[in-house]
Amino acid sequence: MIKKVIIITKVSIIIPFYNCSYVDQAIDSAINQTYDNIEVIVVNDGSTRFTEKIIPYLNRIRYIEKGNGGTASALNLGIKNATGDYFSWLSSDDIFYKDKIAKQLNFMKERNGSFSYTNYSFINKDSQITKSAAGVYFPNRIDFLQHLRTGNSINGCTVMMKMELFSKLGVFNEGLKFTQDYDFWLRAVQHYEFYYLNEPLLKYRVHNDMGTKKHYEDIMKEVRTLNQKYEDQLINLINIENSKK
Repeated sequence: MIKKVIIITKVSIIIPFYNCSYVDQAIDSAINQTYDNIEVIVVNDGSTRFTEKIIPYLNRIRYIEKGNGGTASALNLGIKNATGDYFSWLSSDDIFYKDKIAKQLNFMKERNGSFSYTNYSFINKDSQITKSAAGVYFPNRIDFLQHLRTGNSINGCTVMMKMELFSKLGVFNEGLKFTQDYDFWLRAVQHYEFYYLNEPLLKYRVHNDMGTKKHYEDIMKEVRTLNQKYEDQLINLINIENSKK
């Protein structure tokens, strides 16, 4: 009698860490997912503070140390060491809802999707929810593409995608200090359908030390550069969608 082998999909959760006091909360939310077949990879990007908060979790995570190189470099090192079928990213100051991986993976499999993102909640420095559903919903692909021409509507830590995307598209651009995620979405949307799960599965922390507040002008400068770089490709995609009407 031939036994049927059941292969359970594995999800890699990568947590870049740099001097963040909330990292223990992020790790807690990752390792305590209701979905069992995960690996949590914490990449210490040259931190000089709060590394002691990682010590209690060392027997439940994969821990990698490197010199400071920015979020893109930390994510890429995590991807290089990942063994999962799917990629998920969690910032060290954010929190996954406990069923984030289970719900999103099921959502993707039902649609045979390669890329998905979800709604999310805002939390404050004390982890209290200040807005339960803060994501932007687009009724159709054209509206979504039009918005991508000017800004990034996707919270990177809500994303789940197949690891194979990195083999086909390359990894995150380490030359971009703040918008490496936006750049990757702009590359990926030219080849893949982006599926949106309109349910908050991430708690996104808004606090005074967050990069989007401290480096706003530099972020906008990178955004404008990417807008110019991908303008023609996005217009072409929009024209293709319009031609289907």
